[in-house]
Amino acid sequence: MGAVQEQFLTVRELAEMLRLGERTLYRLANSGGIPAFKIGGSWRFRRQDIDDWVAERLRDQRTSSRRKTGRLEEEQESSE
Repeated sequence: MGAVQEQFLTVRELAEMLRLGERTLYRLANSGGIPAFKIGGSWRFRRQDIDDWVAERLRDQRTSSRRKTGRLEEEQESSE
C-alpha cells in the first residue's frame, strides 16, 4: 500500500511540496486550475498529474519569457 500512498497527495502534502498555502490549493482545485479530484469530501492530487502540470507551467513561462525578449522568433528562424 506504500506505493499507492506515494501516488496520491493530500492538500497538506501538496501545499508543502509546492510551498503554497492550503487555501490557495483549495481555490485552485475548486476552480479547475490544478489537476485534482475528490474522494468523499477530501481533495486528492495524483503525483504524476502534478509533475506534468508543473512541467507544463514551466514550459509556458519559458516560452512567454523568450517571446517577450524576441528570442523565440530568433530560435524558430534558426531552426528552419
